[in-house]
Amino acid sequence: MAKETKYTEDNIRSLDWKEHIRMRPGMYIGKLGDGTAPDDGIYILIKEVLDNCIDEFVMGAGKTIEITLREKSVTIRDYGRGIPLGKVVDVVSKMNTGGKYDSKAFKKSVGLNGVGTKAVNALSSAFKVQSIRDGKTKIAEFSKGELLIESDIETSSLRRGTKVTFIADDEIFHNYKFRNEYIIKMIQNYVYLNTGLTIVFNGEKYFSKNGLKDLLENNIPEESQLFPIVHLKEEDIEIALTYSKAQYSEEYYSFVNGQHTTQGGTHLNAFKEAIVKTIRDFFGKNYDTSDIRKSIVAAISIKVMEPVFESQTKTKLGSTEMGGDLPTVRTFIHDFIKHRFDNFLHKNPDITEKIQKKILQAEKERKELSGIRKLARDRAKKASLHNKKLRDCRIHLNDMKKENRLDTSIFITEGDSASGSITKSRNVNTQAVFSLKGKPLNSYGLTKKIVYENEEFNLLQAALNIEDSIEDLRYNNIIIATDADVDGMHIRLLLITFFLQFFPEVIKEGHLYILETPLFRVRDKQKTHYCYSETEKQQAINSLRGKPEITRFKGLGEISPNEFKHFIGKEMRLAPVMLDKDKPIPEMLEFYMGKNTPNRQKFIIENLKVELDLIEE
Repeated sequence: MAKETKYTEDNIRSLDWKEHIRMRPGMYIGKLGDGTAPDDGIYILIKEVLDNCIDEFVMGAGKTIEITLREKSVTIRDYGRGIPLGKVVDVVSKMNTGGKYDSKAFKKSVGLNGVGTKAVNALSSAFKVQSIRDGKTKIAEFSKGELLIESDIETSSLRRGTKVTFIADDEIFHNYKFRNEYIIKMIQNYVYLNTGLTIVFNGEKYFSKNGLKDLLENNIPEESQLFPIVHLKEEDIEIALTYSKAQYSEEYYSFVNGQHTTQGGTHLNAFKEAIVKTIRDFFGKNYDTSDIRKSIVAAISIKVMEPVFESQTKTKLGSTEMGGDLPTVRTFIHDFIKHRFDNFLHKNPDITEKIQKKILQAEKERKELSGIRKLARDRAKKASLHNKKLRDCRIHLNDMKKENRLDTSIFITEGDSASGSITKSRNVNTQAVFSLKGKPLNSYGLTKKIVYENEEFNLLQAALNIEDSIEDLRYNNIIIATDADVDGMHIRLLLITFFLQFFPEVIKEGHLYILETPLFRVRDKQKTHYCYSETEKQQAINSLRGKPEITRFKGLGEISPNEFKHFIGKEMRLAPVMLDKDKPIPEMLEFYMGKNTPNRQKFIIENLKVELDLIEE
């Protein structure tokens, strides 16, 4: 029997605001991370400050925002009204303090709970805020939420507005590094949703004339569009949509009050329902939902009074009401789609003909695949039951809630020794392992039928749970873990081809990574260094006093489980797979996986890591 733990008054303590944020950062910014993923905490810190600047723009104050990134120092400057000078310190250091509780001043704001900049302050080793208004200015400086310097109010000739500079605390965010691509994508979403706003990032300007239409055009090349993007807009709602010729799954971008709701919510559910109902009513046919929505690419943005989100990071809308005199979110969106999209369909018979052909083709393919899909599902269930391919993590074994996906990863690896090392080294709560049987098939140019007929692809699709929609993806991070040699590089390309061919949104939404593992171990009796390049190896040799022992790891299976756990734990190095938006997916697949074997072999030999033209780090 366990010894009873004493529970007295001494066990009760009250944390002040900064202690609570630093002790439980996940409650305020989601996961921490090192900057490898777009939803890592360091980007949420930027977003929290930016949201305040956007709110100023929405209220008609300040059309330009400037962001400067210098290594780990971020400066964000707006030209809004400026924080009232007597409240500068309170606004960034007192919980539940802000100007957004007055819904008249901030009618459709994102940050309503007065937490955002306090979290940035508490989680930064250096935090400086300056407000300029009415020809005067005030500055306050903090470290980890502690006030260091508070200036007097002084006269100033600077333009009005607010300037925040912070350095994320590396005690909280270990070995972090900002990736410009993620920041740029965030900035682009802000300007798409706020036409007339200019954001300058490290000297480069971002601006949008056509809102969500620009968003889709930037994400789906014209040659891949079934028809020109439909763009409909009213005061509190905007939509854009088309169908893709180049992908099978549906893809959505959803926003509320300028916030990218990556997990959707009530507004996205209503939008999907409304599109299906409107198309059924227009054609007078009870088409299957999956046939109507197959290959659709769409974006929706709505504005809600005092929105309720399901988490502090505001990735999923929970509100059912629009606020004010407006109807429910669902009714509002259904009425808009029914009226505006139905009118569009009646006025554009050439487009409606293309939509109907697309639906009928999807229906034909679905029926042809129905028998194969049933057999494939049965095989997948049987394989999973006997644990032949997938060693799942406990979160999914015990709890299938979608919100718990955030902390989960799955390693895709090849060979018994490599999968064995990872399986023994992994965090069984959050990390799963999928074992490939040899090199996967080159799926370039093949149809979706092959995903069900090929055992490896079928089981991988089932493990990821992406047969019907990317929204059902079971793991936030899909990590390709192969040897750092020619064969390993080839397997990486084959897997990337699989995702590009059938599930490109997995890459577009930042879920696919390459695991970086050390090439060398350099050690003496006192110290061991794991080196990921020749340069790191030489630096390690130079740093050791004794004669070093140098080991070259030829494959993942050569790294012992005790060592491997360091490379897939907190210090894990991941290289995100990113699409080059200037190169259409079919064109990239043709070069890398088409009938150009000599070029591909040369490419593989010269690029054993992830420096692909289609992949930008």
